[in-house]
Amino acid sequence: MAARHARLAAVLLLMTLAGPSGAQPPAAPAAKVTPLMTKPLAGIDGKEGLMVVVEYPPGVASAAHRHNANTFVYVLEGSVVMQVAGGQEMTLSAGQTFYESPSDVHTVSRNASDSKPAKILVLLVKDVGAPVTLPAN
Repeated sequence: MAARHARLAAVLLLMTLAGPSGAQPPAAPAAKVTPLMTKPLAGIDGKEGLMVVVEYPPGVASAAHRHNANTFVYVLEGSVVMQVAGGQEMTLSAGQTFYESPSDVHTVSRNASDSKPAKILVLLVKDVGAPVTLPAN
């Protein structure tokens, strides 16, 4: 059950990363989302942790979105550009981190390079069964 939930969560996250319509032109690369774990949080009723790895091919970006979760990002490889509404755009390299609160709108999330891939580890703390991503509006 947890593995199925993690796969569904990854599909929903991938749809957001693919763009506003959930799809890109056939030749365009898309971010690859690999679910690692979904686990109810002991001692925190109604909350779960979801962990995924997101791989951005060169030049790939996600559409503006929100998670309604405490979202922690760790850059594993390459560089990414991140921004939440009202915040500063920042370029992060391997070893750096980024945080989104449940009320943030993630306006910018893209690979900083047009020639090298980027990879991030994402941990979301969210309500059990809640959607992983929602449109920005």
